[in-house]
Amino acid sequence: MVVATGHRSWENLARQAIVATVVVGAAIASAAVPWLPVTDATRMWQGAALAVVLLVLGALMARWPVLRRAELIIPIGDFVAIGLLRFGTGDTQSVFLAIVVLPVIWIAAGPGRWRILVPLVGVCVTLLLPLVLAPGQVLTVSEFVRLIIAVLVYAAAGAVVNELSRRSLQKLTASQWHRRLAEAEVSQAAVVQRSLQPVDGSDLPPRFRVAGVCVPARTVGGDFYDWYATPDGGTAFTLGDVMGKGVGPGMIAAAVRTVIRSNVDDPDPAAALRRAAVGLNTGPTDTIGTQFTTCFHARISPDGMLRWADAGHGLTIVRSADGTSFFLRSGQLPIGVGTGWTSDEVALRPGDSVISVSDGVLDLFGGSLDSIDRYRDFVTGRDDIDAVVSELAARAAQSEQEDDVTVIAVTWGIA
Repeated sequence: MVVATGHRSWENLARQAIVATVVVGAAIASAAVPWLPVTDATRMWQGAALAVVLLVLGALMARWPVLRRAELIIPIGDFVAIGLLRFGTGDTQSVFLAIVVLPVIWIAAGPGRWRILVPLVGVCVTLLLPLVLAPGQVLTVSEFVRLIIAVLVYAAAGAVVNELSRRSLQKLTASQWHRRLAEAEVSQAAVVQRSLQPVDGSDLPPRFRVAGVCVPARTVGGDFYDWYATPDGGTAFTLGDVMGKGVGPGMIAAAVRTVIRSNVDDPDPAAALRRAAVGLNTGPTDTIGTQFTTCFHARISPDGMLRWADAGHGLTIVRSADGTSFFLRSGQLPIGVGTGWTSDEVALRPGDSVISVSDGVLDLFGGSLDSIDRYRDFVTGRDDIDAVVSELAARAAQSEQEDDVTVIAVTWGIA
């Protein structure tokens, strides 16, 4: 609220700067140009001086919040300044009466119907000020009618501005409400998404060590990872990357993760991918099909046999305990595009690690064609999966990323 009030004070200062510039410029032009009449130079310069004083007052209000409660004094004072200018530059013949529209719009643009009445009174002050400054002056019928018409015209302008301002404020309020509602829903979705991620590997068999992290590019990401114990005493783990970012891909990621996990009793990883594809298929009117998901799903048996299926992912490395590494390559299509997957097997040795990442990780290594080689060198140079995961997370946190950064790593054979 303080920030909004301060912003309004600076807006008021800018508005008064415009009014003061126009009033002072009108006085200078009247004094310098022969064909612009000056009937009372003193009153004319008094009007210009008052506009400048009001400008200084606006600067003080912007500087000291305690003065901001009286901010309407400035546009109300402008009616007097313009009245003095008008009186000193020909009175009813003055060409500067139109300047009064500036404070009219200024006041009427604020919230509240009372802001229509105040400009109306202000215009009356501007038009009737000559009767105060020159008491002997008598208005003719035509002048009186002209003043009435001028008052009505400016009052109508104020009413129109006030109504447009009211409608704009209503739209802004509704837009802000919808935005807050959307932000609350996105925040809740992020909480739910984080709650679906495994916290640690304490429920896994003793010979397994795991680590993982997901750094979404937005509040809700399209990446996911998961691990869990299998009935045979082994461990299953998954990393998926749904095309796109935001709540939509996040919902699909949650669905794929849930269906794959529900396949815990089937020892074939490819069967879990096939079930996930069936779960996302809504028939001929499928609207999700274009939202494909790359996914790596694997199971490690207690004896170290790695069975894995890759749905268009291709970013999984096996790092051997001796420091060598190789990618688990697959030519199979992503979920939502492909229709069938098969599993492959690799025998692990004690201390071997399986590390899978989303393509957002490659952006941390330049995002170019050789970034995958730099990423492989990065993994090969670190024999601890916790170091791999923590360093990748730190790199992702250093700057805003265009894509989600997700990594999961599993080491088998720890004594």
